[in-house]
Amino acid sequence: MQTCYEVLTDSRWEIIKEIVSDQRKRKYNLRDVLDAQFYILRTGTQWRNIPDTYPPWETVYYYFRKWKKDGTIERLNATLNKFERKRHGKNETPSLLCIDSQSVKVAAFISEDKGIDGNKLVNGRKRHIIVDTLGLIWGVVVHAADIHDGTKAHLLVEHCLGYLDRMQKILVDDAYKKVFYDWVYDNIVGLEVEFASRPPSAKGFVPVKWRWVNERTFGWLNFFRRHAKDYEKTTNSAEAWILLTNCQIILNRN
Repeated sequence: MQTCYEVLTDSRWEIIKEIVSDQRKRKYNLRDVLDAQFYILRTGTQWRNIPDTYPPWETVYYYFRKWKKDGTIERLNATLNKFERKRHGKNETPSLLCIDSQSVKVAAFISEDKGIDGNKLVNGRKRHIIVDTLGLIWGVVVHAADIHDGTKAHLLVEHCLGYLDRMQKILVDDAYKKVFYDWVYDNIVGLEVEFASRPPSAKGFVPVKWRWVNERTFGWLNFFRRHAKDYEKTTNSAEAWILLTNCQIILNRN
């Protein structure tokens, strides 16, 4: 994992330029706009403190909102996931996925969609992600931390149904035993839900086969200061930043 921010290189831009560019003439280069978003993500700087070497913050923010709303960020994420899987000699889409959540504190000015996670003693939000065996994020849902994991996990599966045609099994822990398992049983034929948790007698962190990739992916988020807390006023923005994180991690490998 790279610890310092690196600008988009020519080779990295070639991979993604067709997704974010529509060939229109613009005052500012979309490569610089996306680069500025990645800079914010890695360094944690505020919109208004973007360096002068990038387009004005209003322009960068405009495209962040636009790409978030029209699905560009999701398409970019899915395309890069397929690219990375092919680079590892795997099929473009996974058959085995894992779901888990992470509770994080929110910034002081956040008032919406937050609550207290009684188990983790965190007043904030939960980041719910679904990843493949490489740890690549295929979907994310952010919600208040006081909402039980099992009641929101189905949103991740619904999101993936349209383009993960090979999805056969999902690994989860015991928190998903009731509501989520029943939802899958009632709504999706042939999808297997497997419960994999650490032994009850174990203390501390114990790697569980394949499900440890969730924890590793959450660990990757620590390298991006925008994720030190949830600084987003809306959960939609928080979800978009997490997908952009996954995109930046993949691009940095190439």
